[in-house]
Amino acid sequence: MLQPKPFKAPVYITEPLLPPIGDTAAIFKKIWESKQVTNNGIMCRTLEKKLADFLKVKHLSLFSNGTAALQIACRALNLGGEVITTPFTFAATPHALAWNNIKPVFCDIENESMNIDPGKIEELVTKDTAALLPVHVFGTPCNVEAIDKIARRHRLKVIYDAAHAFGVSIEGKSIGSFGDASMFSLHATKVYNTIEGGALAFGKQDLKIRADILKNFGFRSESDVQEPGINGKLNELQSAIGILLLEKIGREIEARGKITNIYRNILKGIGGIKFNRDIPGVVHNYSYFVIRINKGEYGLTRDEVYEELKKYNVFSRRYFYPLCSNFKCYGSLQKRPLSVAQAVSEEVLALPLHGRMDTAFAERICSIISYIKGRAHKL
Repeated sequence: MLQPKPFKAPVYITEPLLPPIGDTAAIFKKIWESKQVTNNGIMCRTLEKKLADFLKVKHLSLFSNGTAALQIACRALNLGGEVITTPFTFAATPHALAWNNIKPVFCDIENESMNIDPGKIEELVTKDTAALLPVHVFGTPCNVEAIDKIARRHRLKVIYDAAHAFGVSIEGKSIGSFGDASMFSLHATKVYNTIEGGALAFGKQDLKIRADILKNFGFRSESDVQEPGINGKLNELQSAIGILLLEKIGREIEARGKITNIYRNILKGIGGIKFNRDIPGVVHNYSYFVIRINKGEYGLTRDEVYEELKKYNVFSRRYFYPLCSNFKCYGSLQKRPLSVAQAVSEEVLALPLHGRMDTAFAERICSIISYIKGRAHKL
C-alpha cells in the first residue's frame, strides 16, 4: 500500500455550523433596531419556543452555556449531599456538582454503550444520595428505563446530561423528556449551536419558572429577589444565530450520517478497530464518530495512533481522557475501581466529523489509519 499524503491544511475534529453572513447581518439588523441585546428579548423568547417544539419537550429554558444550565438544574431541584454520575464525561458534568457543594460519586460504565452502568448504580446509593446524573455519551441514549426504575425505587431525582444528544429520540420519544431535567449543550462544537449556549428541558413548569429566576440573579420581579442566582442568560445575538441554524439542523445531521457511514463501511475491514452501530428505534444525531483501538489486533495503542495521525495533519481527540475520576480535584473521592471506564478511556479516539466535511476526506483518513496499521505490523 502506498503511503498516503498528509492533508495540505489541518483537518480538525469538527467545524462549527454557521449561518450565511447575509442572513446573519439581516437578523442582527433587527436586533440593532430593537435596541435590546439581552435580558430575554424577542430573539431569546422565540428561540425557546422553537427549540421546545423541535425537541418535543414541554418546557425549555435557555442559558449562556451548558455548564451554567447544569449548575442551575442542581439548584432548581434542591440537590445536596451526593450525586451518582459517570467518570467518562467532560469535566463540566462533575464540576457542576462540585460548584453546588455536591459530592460526585463515580459509577463505572457499560463497555458497549460507554454510558453509566445501571447494574452498578445501586451499590453506590447511600442515605446521602440525592440524585443520578447520567450522560448520553456521544449522543447514545442511556438505559433510561433501568435508570428510571432505580430512581423511583430510591426516590432519587434524575438529571440527564444530554450535551451530545440534541435531536435524539427513543421509540419516538424525545431524549429530553426523560428524568426531571435534561441539559443540552449549544456550544459551537456541537451538532447544533448558538456559538456558546445551553438549554434545560423540564417536564414540569414550576422547574422552568425557578430556573428562569435563578439564571437572572434570582429576580422574580423588578423589586423582588427570591434567592441568590447567577447571570446565566443567553443574549439576543446568540439566540438569533440559533434561530437561523435551527433551519439547517436536518441537513447537518443527514450530512454527518453520510460521513459516518463512509467511516463505518471502510473501517469495518481493519482489524483492531471497533465502533458502535445505530440502535434500532433510536434516531441518532451523529454528533461524533468514535473508534476504539485494540492494541493487540491493530499493533499500536490509541495514543500512538493519535500522534501518528497528527503527522498527516489529522487532529483527532482522545475523548474522554483522562477520566474525571482521575482529575486531581476528584482523585481523593474515588474509592472503588472503575475498570471498564479506565479501559475505554485508553481506547477511544474521535475522528473528524461535521456536516461540511468532504466525503473524500473521510476516505483518506481511513486510508491513513489502514496504512498506519500496516506499517506497524511490518516493524
